[in-house]
Amino acid sequence: MTRIQANLFLLLSGAIWGAGFVAQSTAMEAIGPLWFIGLRFAIAMLVALPLVLIEARRTERPLSRGSMRNFTFIGLALFGGAVTQQFGLLTTTVTNSGFLTGLYVVFVPILTVVFLRRRPHWIIWPAALMASLGIFLLSGGSLSGLTGGDLLTIVCALFWAIQVMLIGIFAASTGRPMLLSMTQFAVCAVLGILLAALFEPLSVEAVTGALPEILYAGVFSSGIAFICQVVGQRHTTAPQAAIFLSSEALFAAFFGMMLLGEVITPVGYVGCAVIFAAMLLVELVPELTNRRREAAV
Repeated sequence: MTRIQANLFLLLSGAIWGAGFVAQSTAMEAIGPLWFIGLRFAIAMLVALPLVLIEARRTERPLSRGSMRNFTFIGLALFGGAVTQQFGLLTTTVTNSGFLTGLYVVFVPILTVVFLRRRPHWIIWPAALMASLGIFLLSGGSLSGLTGGDLLTIVCALFWAIQVMLIGIFAASTGRPMLLSMTQFAVCAVLGILLAALFEPLSVEAVTGALPEILYAGVFSSGIAFICQVVGQRHTTAPQAAIFLSSEALFAAFFGMMLLGEVITPVGYVGCAVIFAAMLLVELVPELTNRRREAAV
């Protein structure tokens, strides 16, 4: 798979997640956040299972020691992000949540430098700041006073950054992206359902009322999108992946306009353009740099 194809997979993930913001914000009118998380990732497990079986038959290389432990760590980071984002949506606006979640674009290169001592391509830093600015403009160019939900969503962005960084470390080395995906789904499903059983009531009416959102989040936002993320990140760097995944804010605004009748302000359209420009810079500048080096040699 080429880097361009990998980035297209990441862009597809961003599009699916963008639509998922609508499902996440409406599901909690009928069901608790922990049950929503547990059920959506249980469905995602079923989506990934056939792919895991096919992968196991085709893979000759045995699973390396410690791989399942590493996959579990990724699942814990994913669960942390899912929980803090979902609970954050109870007391913050979708606009604030979309912007604050997008802060992982900045967190990923910082964590990469701090913990991995890897220096990303120089274009990542201005592109990350551009993407963050674009998300901010897309939110309307202003944030209300920070609430408890806002603070939870900032923590969510940190968990997403950890998850993206860990996938960047472990996805390529194991050669088992489908198993990685299903393992992280399993961690989220088990923890979500266990905690929900302890702390949240559940009824048939609640599940029925939120079923369309649960199915969308389970099949598409959790299953297909996270699998596309894992596959795409095997062929690109974590900081570059974060830029493309940040397109979820752009798609969230689009689907909010199409499905909920929300209006994008002129400042919001500027934000869309800034995010798109950041994505183009991440894609084109490294490619042009490599061509110049090859030409020089």
